[in-house]
Amino acid sequence: MGPLPRALAERSAELRQSLGDVDPERFGAALDRAISARGRSLVEAIERYRRHPYRRRLTDPPTLWADGPARLLDYGAAGGSADRRDGPPLLVVPSLINRAYVLDLSERRSLLRWLAGAGFRPLLLDWGAPDAERRQFTLTDYVAGTLDGALDAVLEVSGRAPLLLGYCMGGLLALALAQRRQRDLAGLALLATPWDFHAGSTLHGPLGRAAVLGCAPALDLFGELPVDAIQALFASLDPELGVRKFLAFARLDPDGRRAEDFVALEDWLNDGVPLAAPVARECLGGWYGENTPARGLWRIAGRPVEPAAVELPSLVLVPAQDRIVPPASALALGEAIPGAEIRRPATGHIGMVVSGGAPEAVWRPLADWLSAQA
Repeated sequence: MGPLPRALAERSAELRQSLGDVDPERFGAALDRAISARGRSLVEAIERYRRHPYRRRLTDPPTLWADGPARLLDYGAAGGSADRRDGPPLLVVPSLINRAYVLDLSERRSLLRWLAGAGFRPLLLDWGAPDAERRQFTLTDYVAGTLDGALDAVLEVSGRAPLLLGYCMGGLLALALAQRRQRDLAGLALLATPWDFHAGSTLHGPLGRAAVLGCAPALDLFGELPVDAIQALFASLDPELGVRKFLAFARLDPDGRRAEDFVALEDWLNDGVPLAAPVARECLGGWYGENTPARGLWRIAGRPVEPAAVELPSLVLVPAQDRIVPPASALALGEAIPGAEIRRPATGHIGMVVSGGAPEAVWRPLADWLSAQA
């Protein structure tokens, strides 16, 4: 083993000095008790989560258009205070990996219903889970096929060029669509969207290449990357996150709103979607392993995806506390789009769309920018 990093070596020396007069056996016994207590607290917190009565009861809005498992949900007709089908259309593109309803998580945490209340007509592309046909899909199939079709449907029903909003992985797909269909769009907003996959992290490249090799048998056998494998990859970014968040949940009032919000989000996190095998190879091996977007090597329908070619009014929101997409990765995209406005809200990756501070930090500034373009 090589020498410890300087900061860690200094902390280690301080710890040895502070324990210099401590009896090793008593210290070991105390440490065992602390570990056991922490373990019991973690198990109790998980059981409390599993027994919590909260269940998501929101009803999906009407389906405007469908393509296999993919649906275009019309939040302008979702009910509530007013019908927003005459508002500026907003085509919303979420990630392929997680369920789209993170943008419509609960009655109190719904970006899409909030935007509808602000006068827009949000149209969410819910990708659904890949069926037998879509297990053969590439990202070109999703962008030049499904996403193109969804945009055509929006143009037909609204009669006007929509604004385009992409979140996380969905932002990359939205960027590719924007380059293809600029004349059919009024503006582009990207939330927590990666671009330079090797910026801000030395782990993404090796992790992506190792994931492709390690998951190859599952990809060949099932034709998709299973949800459990995707969860394991995310967990590897912060192995202690699960412990920290459940121990924090254990300290909440089980009947309070914060506990309910935790359960709503945790239920969504556990409700994943498998990824078609060709897409998994393209993302893990290409995006993460070889950094193909930033190197100009990522192609859709044979054409490189080039942010510099996007001439639409653009907004890039880079959450400053993002642990999933390093801010440096998303900033690289904002800097590559000519004239893009870059903002850095003090939120996390998921917090920017569901946290209690999201309406003021993200939702309202986003709506103001969209209104200016519409």
